[in-house]
Amino acid sequence: MENDVRPSSRRAAKTPSVARHGRLKTRNVWKTLAKGVAAVAAVALVSGVSIASYAAFDLVQTAQPTVKLESEKVLEGVPDVGAIDGGVNLLVIGSDSREGQGMAFGDPDEETAVLNDVTMLLHIAQDHSHVEVISFPRDMLVSVPECTDPEDPSDTLSSLSSVKINSVLSYGGMDCVVKTIENLVGVTIPFAGIVQFMGVAGLSEAVGGVDVCVAEKIEDEYTGVFLDPGNHTLAGMDALQFLRTRHGVGDGSDLGRISNQQVFLSSLARKLQADGTLNDPVTLFKIAKAALANMQLSSGLTDPTRMISIAKAMKDVDLSKIAFIQYPTGYVEGGGAVAPNDSADIVNAALQADMPVVFDAAANDTDSGSATDPNAAPPAEAPAETPAEETPATTDPAAPAPTQEALPSNVSGQTAAETRCSAGRTLDDQ
Repeated sequence: MENDVRPSSRRAAKTPSVARHGRLKTRNVWKTLAKGVAAVAAVALVSGVSIASYAAFDLVQTAQPTVKLESEKVLEGVPDVGAIDGGVNLLVIGSDSREGQGMAFGDPDEETAVLNDVTMLLHIAQDHSHVEVISFPRDMLVSVPECTDPEDPSDTLSSLSSVKINSVLSYGGMDCVVKTIENLVGVTIPFAGIVQFMGVAGLSEAVGGVDVCVAEKIEDEYTGVFLDPGNHTLAGMDALQFLRTRHGVGDGSDLGRISNQQVFLSSLARKLQADGTLNDPVTLFKIAKAALANMQLSSGLTDPTRMISIAKAMKDVDLSKIAFIQYPTGYVEGGGAVAPNDSADIVNAALQADMPVVFDAAANDTDSGSATDPNAAPPAEAPAETPAEETPATTDPAAPAPTQEALPSNVSGQTAAETRCSAGRTLDDQ
């Protein structure tokens, strides 16, 4: 979510006069009410009836219309998220839309583009033993399959090739972004949500702020982020701008910003587990309210039982088994964009096999947006794989299958157990 110049929407079937917001023109009242009721039920189930009456009034007022994903059909007849074959996949889309966000990020009448500047895939293992969060660079070139026109469901938008991924939301809406990532990584994604600027600020406030470590001074005039080296607790607008900054971290690129975001998200994961937030009814209510006010969710997330199941599936995962992965890419000729490299196939294979990943220690040496915290305790090492005995050219069918995927050194990221610091960038370096 960056305040750079944003490209216009690209459509093959028709060209609108302004960029579109990827949602249906008519609000479906029943879906909106269902979503509000689901949120109320979810809060009531985890917090008791003491605040349910207030939640029933307050949360329904903030509910936004939902979007039905074509991939939701895989949920039919599935009793709970633990029964979803291959684990749970949820796509989080960060939109730079100014609509309904006030004037803090520019005039919403002038700033009309709607780009998915943040696209993250959350994967929860079917047995809930590990979690992967994959960040896709906004300037990554992708192929877009045919998508249903969100403004006219009877119409189909043409497929595209070699377009930047951050243009897909404006082109075809939430479902089109989901289909694009499904096509890229080879897994089914039945859940998704779009979050706007104020949603990030509200969520960070709801959890009481997030502690981040800064290794070198951060100076970014574009987002107004100026942080000295050391530890900082960020909430509200400060947290949002920290996540948006790219000029002030690493090499000034979106890849450096992704690493910076992983520093924040890993700290958030540690806080949620340490503070017992997912068992705190008051905090849960604040989170639900912030999310509903600033997020548009897919209709598969309106089931309160399903919502609670997803939260429960994550709350006890070992921090060392929560991996934040930057989708591996390389710059294309001429720069200005990146494309998936050969290591992307390894990440895809791990997701498809529902297998945990292990980072190569050398990956930290080339990370452009974060640095090791010298005061942090070393993370717990993952259990080493038992080396296989050398075998003849023919593969032994009885040989045990690998239990984890070792990522090559050009795949950067970190686990939630690792305390890393943002690699700052001053104005002199820009």
